Amino acid sequence: MLHRRADNVGMIMLVGTAVVLGCVIIGFVTGGGHLLALWHPGEIVIIIGAALGAFMISNPLKVVKAAFSGAIGLLKGARYQREDYIGLLKLLYDILVKIRKDGMLAIEADVENPAKSELFKKYPKLLADHHMIEFITDCLRLMVGGDLDPHELESLLEYELETHHKEAHGPAHAVQRVADALPGFGIVAAVLGIVNTMGSLEGSTAYEIGEKVAAALVGTFLGIFVAYGIVGPISTAMEHRVEEEGKAFEVVKMALVASVRGYSPPVAVEFARKLLFADVRPTFADLEAHLKGKKNGAKAA
Repeated sequence: MLHRRADNVGMIMLVGTAVVLGCVIIGFVTGGGHLLALWHPGEIVIIIGAALGAFMISNPLKVVKAAFSGAIGLLKGARYQREDYIGLLKLLYDILVKIRKDGMLAIEADVENPAKSELFKKYPKLLADHHMIEFITDCLRLMVGGDLDPHELESLLEYELETHHKEAHGPAHAVQRVADALPGFGIVAAVLGIVNTMGSLEGSTAYEIGEKVAAALVGTFLGIFVAYGIVGPISTAMEHRVEEEGKAFEVVKMALVASVRGYSPPVAVEFARKLLFADVRPTFADLEAHLKGKKNGAKAA
């Protein structure tokens, strides 16, 4: 099911790209245009090369790498699917139950070495997500040794999430700035094409001049088309993906803060479940069945 959803996400993106390209090409051809008239490698090199160079100049290396990996990652499904959120909620439930039964110090060993913790090893996919495990263990350290009241803990976690979200949105914002600049680079290519045209007026026929002017105008077209038809939508899709994946951290924050406020583990986990988007949020009955199934399985063992 997870692989099918990931494939669907990639397929929708590819279909959307095909629709954009197809509609533009079909509209151009049905209007009497010839596809080869749009093929000008020099214009492409100017626009794409200048945009890529400006992107590398204006961003640190980590943002450049994250932008490329994020754009490629759009072809895959989101990091957290419905089953993954169920696993996360069950892990939080296990942690809170252990704290409620054995006290806060009982999870100190789990927090210090989650890779060897029996509590965390039951959820190998979550354990492989180092950012998530680090966030959970950092939060638990504050609870174990910080002696913080709920408002202080919530405030600290809000600051941390704000920093995380700002960093996660960086690559999408960088890609959007490239999209904003592409029409300008298209104009640069067009101006250079006009310069070449004006420099070759002597001895050129009207047909040759028209051909060169048309080639220059292709630069303007490519800059606008790539900006609004490809790069801009990629940036928007990256922002949506960041918002989706950021929910997992908000779920952790809500469950732990609710626990510090004195709510029981089932109620704290229910508060966290409410934060999820509808397409990945398990129902109350579904989550309860998973939790009871785990508990019953433990008793049977």
